[in-house]
Amino acid sequence: MFVLDKHGTPLQPCTPARARKLLKKGRAVVHRHTPFVLRLKDRTAEDSEIDGVEVGVDPGSKHTGIAVFTAVAGERRGRYSVQLDHRGAQIRKKMEQRAAHRRRRRTSKLRYRAPRFLNRTRPEGWLAPSLHHRVATTMSWVGRLARWAPVRVVHVERVAFDTHAISVGEPLEGAEYQHGTLHGTEVREYLLAKWDRVCAYCGKQGVPLNIEHIRPRSCGGSDRVSNLAIACIPCNQAKSNRTVEDFLKGKPQLLTKILAQAKAPLRNAAAAQSTRWSLWRALDAMLPTHTDSGGRTKWNRGRCGLPKTHTLDALCVGKLGTVTEIVITALVAGCAGRGTHTRTRTDKHGFPRLRMPRQKQFFGYQTGDLVRAVVPTGKKTGVHTGRVAVRATGSFNITTAHGTVQGIRYKHVRLLQRADGYAYTTKREGVASSLV
Repeated sequence: MFVLDKHGTPLQPCTPARARKLLKKGRAVVHRHTPFVLRLKDRTAEDSEIDGVEVGVDPGSKHTGIAVFTAVAGERRGRYSVQLDHRGAQIRKKMEQRAAHRRRRRTSKLRYRAPRFLNRTRPEGWLAPSLHHRVATTMSWVGRLARWAPVRVVHVERVAFDTHAISVGEPLEGAEYQHGTLHGTEVREYLLAKWDRVCAYCGKQGVPLNIEHIRPRSCGGSDRVSNLAIACIPCNQAKSNRTVEDFLKGKPQLLTKILAQAKAPLRNAAAAQSTRWSLWRALDAMLPTHTDSGGRTKWNRGRCGLPKTHTLDALCVGKLGTVTEIVITALVAGCAGRGTHTRTRTDKHGFPRLRMPRQKQFFGYQTGDLVRAVVPTGKKTGVHTGRVAVRATGSFNITTAHGTVQGIRYKHVRLLQRADGYAYTTKREGVASSLV
């Protein structure tokens, strides 16, 4: 749990048991509900011992893992974990729809907005809105954590796989970790991302996967990444030194798919790669930042016996001795937005279906607020906690972890936290046997 002193200065995080004792004795008050932050009433930072924490960031195209941990002599202990779910794909889809609507009105000789793409210059370091969103939301959360915890250093993955190291095939300056037991990790990480961590021939997942040559070296195949795939052990042995055309001669559709995917670029990986440098520069301007490769992260995670999750990857970023403690329950922050300026809802044909009210607040609440409703009687009797969708009639909907409860009167609702653009849920991390 995050702890602040009476002036709002971050202190060393504490355990949930310690937080309950502080609240029960009246020494602290709830500063924020989600993530849970306490504020002490009788303590200042000058009177406290603060060791500081570090933050690990595992940036991705769809999800970004963020871990808060303490590090002493290479030993890391997880304190808090956040999985940030991006909405870059939704932004891209909405912008494509907007462009299609404007294009259609121009071609139909209707009232339209004139195209302005010829008189605009993009500043240096410009990113598309869907990519800029990933950087902005990650920076926002690192800034939040720095306000709630004494963050000293940030560790971030700057590259998922070092393509230069793959092509050169020898240790490079600043990449000494590729010596010895880490050799080949970069190529394998690239192939796992490209083939979605499943066997290219049978589609099995969750089984040991080997690097396999699509065109065998005995038939003139090379070691280029475009000639490599991921295959399970039975498929790898069955194919042996045959060409992929001979091996899949009875499955022409699968053959076409594999040959196309072997040369296809990584869209999600490309999106993540294009934002990692911008993210690193922004983080480095905020806090001292250390960078490393995704291959090093995977090697650290495998050495510590941890399962594959975004938040555990964030815990294993950079130079690491061992992980002795992890967070069992991680917070999932889904980017939900803050509403829309559009006051008209349309049907699938684009005609107006209904009109939304001009105001956003009703009875002191707005859509997206985190609330708790205590209903004493009726079919909806019970306590319901979640995000609220307001109506002018005073009959609200509350989305909880178990579903949506409709038609709850506003008089039963109590505010826990104002809307901040995120929808919060929790998930349990995969626990490795060595840490149980």
